[in-house]
This record gives sequence, structure tokens and C-alpha cells, in this order.
Amino acid sequence: VCEYCFGPLEVEYDYARLKAEVPRSKIERGPKSLWRYRDFLPVDQAPVSGLSSGFTPLLRAENLGNALGVKELYLKDDSACHPTLSFKDRVVCVALAKAREFGFDTVACASTGNLAHAVSAQSAQAGLNRYIFIPADLEMTKIVASLVYAPTLVAVEGNYDDVNRLCT
Repeated sequence: VCEYCFGPLEVEYDYARLKAEVPRSKIERGPKSLWRYRDFLPVDQAPVSGLSSGFTPLLRAENLGNALGVKELYLKDDSACHPTLSFKDRVVCVALAKAREFGFDTVACASTGNLAHAVSAQSAQAGLNRYIFIPADLEMTKIVASLVYAPTLVAVEGNYDDVNRLCT
């Protein structure tokens, strides 16, 4: 994020340079995870968690394609993303790899479920301390899977914006 306004940053790639430096064959030889695209990710060191994240299957959606008038339609099945079966696993493994590069030993997130689970699972695997901030009135079923990984859980009185502000 932008350190001044906390807005998102836009990534710009030099596609001509990348095409010359990272041939398709190198990507195809990479691991069957998002780390096959490591040359395109903002990490310099080898990751220690989320090693099997990404590379989820594409499923043909023939009926939906027919209904939409699309000859071939495929849907990405992110329910097969590891380790927590959520698309959040992808971003978390990259963020934790970068956190370790920066020398952090502690990570945190504000969440109402999936992000908490991904951060808890992968930071445990990476040996990082973890803090999960949630709304105090969040139903326990949304956070119980995260508790398996023994994060420090911080319940915040207020709405999700309040939780996010405190976490930040």
C-alpha cells in the first residue's frame, strides 16, 4: 500500500524484458504451485510457507457456458487451494515470504474468516508469531479453524472498519 494514503499500489511489469528473461518453458518446469511464477512476484528469498498454494484446477462449466452463449467456459476452483482451501492462501504466502525477508517475526490481520485461517495456518508453518483481529460479535464457526494454529486472537468491539483500523 501507499505509505501516505494507504491506497493500493499498481504493479507495472516490463513485459518485453520479462519475456526475454523468463521463457514459458522455465515457468512450465516450475513447481505445481503459485511459486512457478516466482519471477513475477515481489519476493527475493525462497518461501517457507504456502509451498503448495495456487495451481488450482480449471473446471469446464459447459451448462453455464451454454446459458451465456460462450463456446468454452472454465471456472477456477479455488476451493482446492492449500493449505486452507481458500483463495486467500495465495496472497498470504506471498505476504509472509516478504515479511520474513524484511525480518519480521510477527504478522497480523483483520478478518472475519478466511484470511484469519490462511494467516494462522501459514504463519504457524513459517514459525511466525500471529495476531488475528476479529469483530467481537463474530460467530465462532468463522474462526474456530484458525484457533487450531494457536494465534493470539483479539476480539474488537465495533464493526469491521474498527477492527481493520486497530490491526493497521
